[in-house]
Amino acid sequence: MDGHGDIRVCPSIVADTDLYETDKEVQNLIDWVCLSEQIKENNNTIRNLTGEYKKIEPDCREGVRAQLERMKEPCKERNSLYEKQNDLKGRNTK
Repeated sequence: MDGHGDIRVCPSIVADTDLYETDKEVQNLIDWVCLSEQIKENNNTIRNLTGEYKKIEPDCREGVRAQLERMKEPCKERNSLYEKQNDLKGRNTK
């Protein structure tokens, strides 16, 4: 069985025979094939999503890095103003 044929044979066995109902080994085999196919599909989806993430991630990181750099100056200025405000408040309470 080539993998794709396996999954196509299962519905035929279930529909055209009573083997799934009467033979525990056939039932286990069909369940295993269906489960394996689902696992394979999930793994393919995971791989595709991981590939997409890896393509997008560097740009996102670069964008974040650039934004953090741009934020440094306003943060320094804000902190400096906070210090001045505290100095002014300190002088005002004397």
